[in-house]
Amino acid sequence: MSRSPRRLLVVSTAVGTLGSGKGGGVEVTLAGLVAGLIDRGHSLTVLAAEGSKLPPGCEAATLWSQPGVDQPSWQHQPRQGGVQLPAGSLLAGLWETALNRQGDFDAILNLGYDWLPFWLTRHLATPLFHLVSMGSVATVMDEVITAVDRWNPGRLAFHSAAQAGDFRLGRPAKVVGNGFDLASYVFRPRADPEAGLGWAGRIAPEKGLEDAAAVAAQLGRRLSVWGLRADPAYALAVEASVPAGTIDWRGFLPSERLQAELGGCAVLLNTPKWNEAYGNVVVEAMACGVPVVAYRRGGPAELVQSGLTGMLVPPDDGEAMAGAVAAAEQLNRYDCRRWVEQHCSREAFAARIEAWLSEGL
Repeated sequence: MSRSPRRLLVVSTAVGTLGSGKGGGVEVTLAGLVAGLIDRGHSLTVLAAEGSKLPPGCEAATLWSQPGVDQPSWQHQPRQGGVQLPAGSLLAGLWETALNRQGDFDAILNLGYDWLPFWLTRHLATPLFHLVSMGSVATVMDEVITAVDRWNPGRLAFHSAAQAGDFRLGRPAKVVGNGFDLASYVFRPRADPEAGLGWAGRIAPEKGLEDAAAVAAQLGRRLSVWGLRADPAYALAVEASVPAGTIDWRGFLPSERLQAELGGCAVLLNTPKWNEAYGNVVVEAMACGVPVVAYRRGGPAELVQSGLTGMLVPPDDGEAMAGAVAAAEQLNRYDCRRWVEQHCSREAFAARIEAWLSEGL
């Protein structure tokens, strides 16, 4: 593997600006990836929506901003829906800029889950790589990702084996996980007095907040909720489904404030209704020492070590989740932090990304 410095262009998601929370896990991934690769001596340029801000630790990167209309997320489209490009498309603008400037870089790394960049893969002179950010959500996306795999499987990487298993790949997938600046997550050896339960994520139906709220209500515990209200009507419906005062809405917070509050929880509940590609909030909680009770589904099922860093329960089984909370509270919070340090550091993630890109180049 070559350790020669690379000139890398990282193209962000087209669903919103960096720092807004609209990009979900992509924003967390970009922060760890860019900062980690800079630390390893590479030159990074980030191409993102106009109004974006580079995350802390990424100040040495160059930021290119692109105006345009946000792309609708595939997460909320019909499975048989077609490809969309709104008038004044941000997505089209991002990739027009990437095409025009590709000669300035050794490789381009796409973090957006959109049809256009995957289709462009074989048409660019500069090698284009994709860190796939979601599992299977649409037939047309499945087809274009499979087409890239058949042409050159080395151009694809995934966050978890469960996510990669959603697609019909021709060989074992490249799984790179994710990475975090663990120095910014303060370990809390014990929960706050009278600590409640926690839940974090984009507040939308596929994240299953109603299940966590029902568990908290059943146990008579307060549930602190952090995240962007992507679906305000859904948030109101969840709140109405449980006794008043069950949910403490904490809002969307930058990582330093999130970890300061998250670390005081007794247990984090993780309740996705779909196959999560990874589970960033699971790692963030464990980095603070908070054990996690999660559905045995998708990426979180690979992150939570049941009986060590949390408990895994059958998907959509609220009774099992409620029953697992007491056991999770008795776990050693040091084990949660220790596991994250061994598997999810920014440094280790950047090394995996560097090895993947070097092999492909």
